[in-house]
Amino acid sequence: MSRFRLPLSRTKMILAAGVIATAGAGIALAPLPRAATLSADAPLVTGLPSFAPLVKRVMPAVVNISAVENVGDSSEQGFGQNDQDQDQDQNDQQGPFQGFPPSPFDQFLRRFFNQRGFGQMQPNQGAQEIALGSGFIIDPTGYVVTNNHVVDNAKKVTVIFQDGSKHAAKIIGRDPKTDLALLKIEAPKPLPYVSWGDSDKAQVGDWVFAVGNPFGLGGSVSPGTIAARGRDINAGPYDDFLQIDASINKGNSGGPTFNLAGQVIGINTAIYSPNGGSVGIGFAIPSDLAKPIIDQLREHGKITRGWLGVQVQTVTPALAKSLGLTEDEGALVSQVTPDSPAAKAGFKDGDVILSFDGKKIAKMRDLPIVVAETPVGETAKVTVSRDGKTQQLEPVIAKMPANPQIAESGGSSAGGLTLATLTPKLRRQLHVPSDVKGVVVTAIADDSPFNELGLERGDVIQSINQKPVTTPEEAAAAISAAQKAKGNEQILLLLNRHGVNEYVALSMVGNGGTG
Repeated sequence: MSRFRLPLSRTKMILAAGVIATAGAGIALAPLPRAATLSADAPLVTGLPSFAPLVKRVMPAVVNISAVENVGDSSEQGFGQNDQDQDQDQNDQQGPFQGFPPSPFDQFLRRFFNQRGFGQMQPNQGAQEIALGSGFIIDPTGYVVTNNHVVDNAKKVTVIFQDGSKHAAKIIGRDPKTDLALLKIEAPKPLPYVSWGDSDKAQVGDWVFAVGNPFGLGGSVSPGTIAARGRDINAGPYDDFLQIDASINKGNSGGPTFNLAGQVIGINTAIYSPNGGSVGIGFAIPSDLAKPIIDQLREHGKITRGWLGVQVQTVTPALAKSLGLTEDEGALVSQVTPDSPAAKAGFKDGDVILSFDGKKIAKMRDLPIVVAETPVGETAKVTVSRDGKTQQLEPVIAKMPANPQIAESGGSSAGGLTLATLTPKLRRQLHVPSDVKGVVVTAIADDSPFNELGLERGDVIQSINQKPVTTPEEAAAAISAAQKAKGNEQILLLLNRHGVNEYVALSMVGNGGTG
């Protein structure tokens, strides 16, 4: 026999009324007022905002993104979880966000714009499929912002307006580290567009609304509030997400989050979900982080970031006490990269970075963001705590290397090559077989003679002139000896690149030799 059960809140109300009736025996209760008569069209609740005027104004500038991509080229190591790396060291994740520990959210993070998740069948290698996402126009000439993971493997991108009209789009630039991309479409007349807002002024509890293309259904609006700020979901080195409870689902990726002024304060990017649908926990890239990236992509088509050259870790209460700090704040320097801006400015292991160019470093992850935003060549004023005392250092910020993790390995130099030890960490990152011994090429100077051989960063040199090399010093000495040798000296290298061995030879005559 089924039982009718009242909702919990109603049950509580009924029990409370019973207590009053029992305890109130002999007590005269005031008569209840008569219910007011409401007209049929009178609102039952007042005071809540209506988004209708704002939606009408901004909706024409929000677009759908259709990306045709080859399945065989698709990178599943982009934003969010990489299942293949779950059993590896937490600092050795593959993909564009290497070196950052996995998040407890990993099993729930999804590339939720993609429609490929509706079935379990694996597509054939080289097959094509269509992914749907969202975007928004920021300029009447046709610049469109979306997520990088919406278009990262696209062979063809189409922007679809609310009225159904379609425009072919060109990818101006992409930035995997922040998951942002900029597209350009050509239109015969000025297009509707939206403007950036100030996400730093957005507060927890503020009303927002997300607009996008959930499940490929077309334009859709979801109201909600900012639930939290500064969320780090370990998706990348510059995580600083706004958490919003407006419904975000597959296909919303790249769409805007608006404030009540109709300004974009966030770009919908990820969700926390056990089933791929919204459970009210969504993450948006703040506009104050996104706008400078988009500006660089528009001007240069790529991103140049500042680089300090330190590895840092969180200052725990125990570390703060042992370091003589009154608060567990700042970024603790665990390693200084040789010949980096930090090394040249006098940074030392054990320094705690408290501020950078006047910006407080409250948490370890604050530092990569402010350093990356600093123009290359600018002298920064950095306050550090060392041996319980504060002092100021002034590094000249350099351009971030293509792979700072390899660059941070240090090593020796010769012949325009910078060489590093093949550590277990680098071995996993570079997919070098366990039986391969040698040294890693971490940098190649523009004038290096080895450019003729097509050497690449990440190549492993196993032997030089058929003599095995296992340390950077051995390899550098062998190269230097070949450069100084008399006569028609040849240098023969055995390389391993992506698990494949290959011999290459270079004549040192005219390339630094004396013969």
